Amino acid sequence: MKTIILQRPEEFEFTKTDPPEKLKSDEALLKVHRIGICGTDLHAYAGDQPFFDYPRILGHELGVEVIDTGSEVDNVSIGDKCSVEPYRYTHPDDPAVRRGKPNCAEHLSVLGVHEDGGMRERFTFPAKYLHSSQELSYDQLALIEPLGIGCHAVNRAQLNSDDKALVIGIGPIGLGAIQFAQMAASDVAVMDIDQNRLEFAKKEIGIQH
Repeated sequence: MKTIILQRPEEFEFTKTDPPEKLKSDEALLKVHRIGICGTDLHAYAGDQPFFDYPRILGHELGVEVIDTGSEVDNVSIGDKCSVEPYRYTHPDDPAVRRGKPNCAEHLSVLGVHEDGGMRERFTFPAKYLHSSQELSYDQLALIEPLGIGCHAVNRAQLNSDDKALVIGIGPIGLGAIQFAQMAASDVAVMDIDQNRLEFAKKEIGIQH
């Protein structure tokens, strides 16, 4: 199985690894079709990613295909196209999980950071973290995770049509936040030190200031 491993800062290895082990009852076997490159991955490559151990298989912005399922899986089926929710809590009795905020769990494992990610042909993952779509392409599915971060930020802000919003930093996640903010607020402005990003936001998204 073809795999890309970040052995240490600034050193990738293109190699072959063993295929995934036997499926657990709650898991799905996934074929990776698309992988996004996140700032997290860039920091890992540079050697300044906190809470990170080498070697590591990177990749958490994924468009995948379900090619097998465990006996207890009922939310996805073989052949489904899916995005992957990469934040996995490992203790269901964690206080944050009990409060309905699993992304804030004390015992959190992030795909491609704390555990090996998707820069390989196939891997297994708990099926409850898969989100299928019949309309989206694999390219689009790989964008669901970063878009979700911007959407979450706007939802927490509880913007309405009387509000004015300022998005600071217009990298990929900021661009998503801008578009979700535009759906909710009457006026959206942006701030960034990169003039090229500011021009892109004006030209492609219609930001005026």
